[in-house]
Amino acid sequence: MQCRTPQESAACEAFWRFSLALYARPGVAEALLSLQDRAGHDVNLILFGLWLGIGNRRLSGADLAAAAMTIAPTNDAAVAPLRRLRRRLKSVADSDLAALRRRIGMLELAAERQVQYRLAAEIAGAAVAPAEGAALALAEANLALCLGPDAGSAEARLLREALAALTRAGRRATVAAKRQRGD
Repeated sequence: MQCRTPQESAACEAFWRFSLALYARPGVAEALLSLQDRAGHDVNLILFGLWLGIGNRRLSGADLAAAAMTIAPTNDAAVAPLRRLRRRLKSVADSDLAALRRRIGMLELAAERQVQYRLAAEIAGAAVAPAEGAALALAEANLALCLGPDAGSAEARLLREALAALTRAGRRATVAAKRQRGD
């Protein structure tokens, strides 16, 4: 699914930028990959729940199930096979295969972006109603829904801390920009 309307495009890019910013925080990539590999969680669904939460939207179990169904075709046809192939080539010493592995990694990332675009385009259609409450609390509730029994894990704690730090940094940047403009 492409982001067709201006509203969908804005949501798609906002989700992608959020994901890149959070993923770049110390320990986040490792935590997400551990939750994926150890417990079978979908990294993009986790990021989606966190992004929605800081946007004052709370996921229900039905919302999460619908989101998983929305991305299943792309995950099954592209993301998972590319990931398996890239990982299979990880231990190969051949430089040509290492270069191929890097290209496969770029394709995998492009497929992940399409997954995120599908999720964001769905939400741009207002599938999830705005919720009352503090954004971080909503993000934590969404994370708990996404992770189930793993919500108390060390990885989940690291994600909560990284998200809090990212939102604090975002607020500081917003305040600084307003001061600079004289708002």
